[in-house]
Amino acid sequence: MQKNRSVEVATLDMDATLVPSDKLEARMSYKGFTGYQPLNVYWHEQAMVAHSEFRDGNVPAGYDLKRVFEESLCHLPEGVERVYLRSDSAGYKYELLDYCHEGFHPRFGRIEFCVSSIASKEFKEAVSEVGERDWQPIYVEIGNYKVASGQEWAEVCYVPSRKGYRLDAPLYRYLAVRETIRQPVFDAFDSDEAYDFPTAVCTGKRYRISGYVTNMDWYGEELIHWARKRCGQSEHIHSVMKNDFCGGKLPCAEFGANACWWMVMIIALNLHAILKELVFDGSWRCRRMKSVRFGIIHIAARVANRSRQLHIVLSKGEAMVEVLIGWRKKILGLIPLPSG
Repeated sequence: MQKNRSVEVATLDMDATLVPSDKLEARMSYKGFTGYQPLNVYWHEQAMVAHSEFRDGNVPAGYDLKRVFEESLCHLPEGVERVYLRSDSAGYKYELLDYCHEGFHPRFGRIEFCVSSIASKEFKEAVSEVGERDWQPIYVEIGNYKVASGQEWAEVCYVPSRKGYRLDAPLYRYLAVRETIRQPVFDAFDSDEAYDFPTAVCTGKRYRISGYVTNMDWYGEELIHWARKRCGQSEHIHSVMKNDFCGGKLPCAEFGANACWWMVMIIALNLHAILKELVFDGSWRCRRMKSVRFGIIHIAARVANRSRQLHIVLSKGEAMVEVLIGWRKKILGLIPLPSG
């Protein structure tokens, strides 16, 4: 993909996904069912998986992320000059953030990141102290117009407790997003424990809040929109993995065989991404694997023997034959065969 469609930026989205399973070796996950929890690193610009690690269901999503991220950087091909990192709150590990910020990687140096922060008690208190005029509206684009989303963002003066243990620890930038709780708030529910999501009180009203930690100097609203692109693509690709390519249908009880099945699925997923970007044209470039399977792979045909020659007669006619021949020529021209 990189040889035929070169990009200089790699935005890596780290996210784990749960694969429910009743296999004998499957472990209990934090969701209350047995299964596995692979960790994926998705390359946003190329729409491909740069790295994946198959894990037991009881392995926390935030376990050993720095090592996995380093392995992902080793997989990036030539031509990539700059790397960004996006992750949910599982990536809120100072070991990983410091590694990116302090530029320890010999090839890419300092890596800019935006990671969802944990809404701790201290973070909520810092959000409550933000002045009302410091909150800025977040807009969403609908057609050619920008419409207020009902959410607001603000810079938060928050210093994590680890600063007291390490004086030379880097200070990162924290952003908070708040949204009004629309249902009426009764006295019995006017506390953080009454909700399934983090809340904070600002100027006498209770809001749903979330936060981001970053080492980037982008404008806050722009940075939040950029960070949220991970959510849609990440969850979408997990659905494609488990449904379109049978990543959710593991073959047997043994961990190693299931891990091999998962890696074969990743290869098929990336090959499909190459086909969509470099081979297919027209409406086929945005179709998922199910449509490709029924529209191209499972074409009814009849083999006929005429004049001492074998002929394949496709049910979709000569037009489809020309399309398939054109795609075959594109595939052959992607990477030249070695001479000799």
